[in-house]
Amino acid sequence: MQIKIKSNRIESIDILRGVVMVLMALDHTRGYFHYDSFLSHPTDIDSTTPLLFFTRFITHYCAPVFVFLAGTSAFLYGSKKSKFELFKFLLIRGIWLIFLEIVVNNFIWFFDFSYSIINLQVIWAIGFSMICLSFLIFLPKKVLLALGTLLIVGHNALDFIVMEGQSFQNIIWYFMKQKEILTIPGHIILVNYPLIPWIGLMALGYLFGTFYQKEYEVSLRRKWLLRIGIGLLALFFILRYMNFYGDLYPWSSQNTTTKTILSFFNVTKYPPSLLFVCITMGPAMLFLYLFENTKNKITNFFLVFGRVPLFYYFIHIFVLHLLAILVLLIIGGDWHDMILTGDDEGLRDSYGYALWKVCLVWIGVVLLLYPLSKKYMIYKANNKDKWWLSYL
Repeated sequence: MQIKIKSNRIESIDILRGVVMVLMALDHTRGYFHYDSFLSHPTDIDSTTPLLFFTRFITHYCAPVFVFLAGTSAFLYGSKKSKFELFKFLLIRGIWLIFLEIVVNNFIWFFDFSYSIINLQVIWAIGFSMICLSFLIFLPKKVLLALGTLLIVGHNALDFIVMEGQSFQNIIWYFMKQKEILTIPGHIILVNYPLIPWIGLMALGYLFGTFYQKEYEVSLRRKWLLRIGIGLLALFFILRYMNFYGDLYPWSSQNTTTKTILSFFNVTKYPPSLLFVCITMGPAMLFLYLFENTKNKITNFFLVFGRVPLFYYFIHIFVLHLLAILVLLIIGGDWHDMILTGDDEGLRDSYGYALWKVCLVWIGVVLLLYPLSKKYMIYKANNKDKWWLSYL
């Protein structure tokens, strides 16, 4: 018997979100299982390999698409609500996401009841950006467009400002612009997602929702998707080649052509540079252009994860962490090594697997979570009268 799903959602957007959610799991799987994950970074040109670099680069698409489409979803949700209702929803949801990031996400990442590490990641960025967007929706669209563009394009002009210390004004700067590690007694706070460009990206995502209003002509939307996609990619290659603006770190010629290419594409995520946004959102626009009306078994697979992104986000990290503990037990290691507190010396010399094994774990976890995600998707779609589901 076929299960009916009541939904008016835009499938191409959910498919794109689903693709990036699946890719995101690759990066997180590598973090828990790759033998080099505790020793070096996959984008370190001196130590990485092209394949390892690619596994990180391809997951760069996740956070910006996730944040951008969160803004788009806010617009589509608000199209059936009053401005005040949308304001209330965004404000409460933003606060809720920040709570989930600090309390729930940090625990499932580290399994540390003392919260010795508090990592402010993408859920934090989305939550804070939603709080900001709850106020920004009252601005005229042209003003919001200008502001969002300025935050993304202009923030790299402030790269020369580097703060040190933990004065109040410096801490505010870290949260808004500069990636930093803060320390308070018994805790380390990792400010990995400075907020200025993320707020701008969500604001532009919100305006992007106008392309998906029911009265908007499909052919015109596809023309804009193609133009924006090609335009962002062209801007990336022009600015990156000129090497004078748009990223915290210029590229440089290396001792091999391969390393030079890796240096060229090694753009800054924390915070996302203008070039980072161009090289990620450009292909995202082209994806939406190409998959406007595509529907098959493959797109249906990704659609499931795209419709329950928050549910999938938390559960896949939890499962990966449990699997990492299980593997340590099987190989005779100390499972306590997977209670991550920042002191991971026990794992550096005795743990980790080749990249192809990491990919097998990634695929296995995604397939494992598909039936559960699908059940939740169906339940959520058929129970829209339950208001609390909109927060999960």
